[in-house]
Amino acid sequence: MATRIITPQLVGLDVDYGSSVEEVILNLATLVSDAGRARDASKLAAAATERERKAGTGVPGKVAIPHCRSGEVSEPTLAFARLAKPVDFSGPDGDAELVFLIAAPEGGGKAHLKILSKLARSLVKEDFLEALRQAGSKEEIVSLVAGVVEGEKKPHKAEPAAPQADNAGASAVAGAHGNSAASTAPMRIVAITACPTGIAHTYMAADALSQAAGRRDDVELTVETQGSSNDAPIKQSVIDSADAVIFATDVGVRDKERFAGKPVIESGVKRAINEPDVMLDEAIAATQNPRARKVAGVAPGEHKADDEGQGLSLGKKLQQAIMTGVSYMVPFVAAGGLLLALGFLFGGYDMANGWQHIATNYSLTNLPGNTMEIDGATITFDRSGLALYIGSVLFATGQAAMGFIVAALSGFIAYALAGRPGIAPGFVGGAVSVTVGAGFIGGLITGLIAGFIAMWIGSWKTPRWLSSLMPVVIIPLLTSLIVGLLMFLLLGAPLALAMTGLQDWLASLTGSSAVLLGIILGLMMCFDLGGPVNKAAYLFATAGLSTGDEASMQIMAAVMAAGMVPPIALSIATFMRAKLFTPAEQENGKSAWLLGLSFVSEGAIPFAAADPFRVIPAMMAGGAVTGALSMALGVGSRAPHGGIFVFFAIDPVWGYFIAIAAGVVVSALVVIALKQFWPNETIEKAAADKAAADASTGAPV
Repeated sequence: MATRIITPQLVGLDVDYGSSVEEVILNLATLVSDAGRARDASKLAAAATERERKAGTGVPGKVAIPHCRSGEVSEPTLAFARLAKPVDFSGPDGDAELVFLIAAPEGGGKAHLKILSKLARSLVKEDFLEALRQAGSKEEIVSLVAGVVEGEKKPHKAEPAAPQADNAGASAVAGAHGNSAASTAPMRIVAITACPTGIAHTYMAADALSQAAGRRDDVELTVETQGSSNDAPIKQSVIDSADAVIFATDVGVRDKERFAGKPVIESGVKRAINEPDVMLDEAIAATQNPRARKVAGVAPGEHKADDEGQGLSLGKKLQQAIMTGVSYMVPFVAAGGLLLALGFLFGGYDMANGWQHIATNYSLTNLPGNTMEIDGATITFDRSGLALYIGSVLFATGQAAMGFIVAALSGFIAYALAGRPGIAPGFVGGAVSVTVGAGFIGGLITGLIAGFIAMWIGSWKTPRWLSSLMPVVIIPLLTSLIVGLLMFLLLGAPLALAMTGLQDWLASLTGSSAVLLGIILGLMMCFDLGGPVNKAAYLFATAGLSTGDEASMQIMAAVMAAGMVPPIALSIATFMRAKLFTPAEQENGKSAWLLGLSFVSEGAIPFAAADPFRVIPAMMAGGAVTGALSMALGVGSRAPHGGIFVFFAIDPVWGYFIAIAAGVVVSALVVIALKQFWPNETIEKAAADKAAADASTGAPV
């Protein structure tokens, strides 16, 4: 480091810095300013005090660590005070005697943030705190801190403590922590720690949990810190083998879906610092509680991330990026589409001829009639008054949401490739795609271009003074400029032509060609049940929904109907021939029908994962039948999601139900036939084990 992070000038020993948190922070900020490391002490103090109001920074050991990022700070700095009069920082052990102010520059370098993190983690060590209390000079304080930040190796994983030499000792440890026997294998727990600034509490919580686990023989803990140091994520294989998860965070957990299906204990980050053993006990208890809260999402193993995040092929990177974009786009589509459907429900279908005029020119105290002048033309509506007005407002809100779908698709594709610096240029590229008429095809292209360009610019070696501007100014600016120029000058016109051609082709589909498209879409929806192929079909359907043309609505209906078939069919099959399914599948079948009715294709994933060669072909057969019938009967849907619960947006609804019923019958019969005449060894073994267990307990077989 060019300069030390703490110097004697930044240390106050046995000082009276006032009786309030604000006074102490201001005095420490003044030390930083007087040392030439901050422009304005009062502004730095204000930033740290504002952070303090969100959550007190008092930690065990009568220590406080107020911290913040501020544009006033020129370089990462530590200011320390050993107070003559302790002050209340909301710590668990009472008023703070030792106070560190951690001041980081806005967008400061990651190497310095790692040093700050090391110090924060050391504050949970009793010997370090005692040395700070006994130090006789400012130079000794500086030496202690330098020894910590330069010599400490940051642990990630706490290995379980060595077994006790005698059974009595081992039992005592197990009993103290709720384990039933010393010989029981340790529970595998994974944990995430994260605080708003990612500097101090993140790493203190990680160390507190790790140290607590290291003293026990009933826990094997792996911690991922989601802080400022960009620590490596936990390997997916470790997550998959974990028994439970701890989220000790004050912010959202990044990539939370990795932990889907795991029992979870959640709290703020300070609780992990103050009560690490209690949280570990709660995690162990959750593994034995079938009603314990679980991380929402698809069960582990269905969508595995690469363990290291490195060495992915270009094709895999592209697939992951596009899937990320689609997953973030879907909420816009679902919310916007359902609002459009509700708008039609209230205002009638002819409301679409004047929704914007009605929503902006009328109010609850000035309701519209059924006839009005719009752009020089007289328009008559079937409905009037409150129903027409509410319908128009809902429709306008839905249109606003749908207006973001291309930008969201593009923005989050770029985000998946380049991280946060890719979001803005990705959104800009998506907006430009809409402007030039390139639609969702343009959104896909601009998202990929923005992501790769942002990655490339981010790899540039820049001077230190410029590095903090790269992610927030330079990368978004240059990438947005390049993407915009490419779209307006080169790519926009041909992509718009391709989009127009696609729309014209869809509009021309009739008879056998429409049925063939329905078959293809049905097969795609049931092939991987929420995977890339399924999402591609859904994206194709939703892309044209906002246009409101008949062909797009028919495609939407076929896709939604086909996606409903697998969970319903498998649920019925488990009731018809329960012996062909494992006990776990029989249990899943009790709720799968509801997921199917709600258009949640993922409800069939547990069945497909356990027996793909029998389940997937059967589901595809039913999906193809449903897609074909839906298109043949001319069924249209104005809603992109909701299953049978948006029946009011489907016409003709009887055709919709016929198509779904036919597909369900086909899939259920085919999967039963395949399992009956092509037995699954896993099922047979499970049945034999159950019969043996019943025989051993005297239960009827």
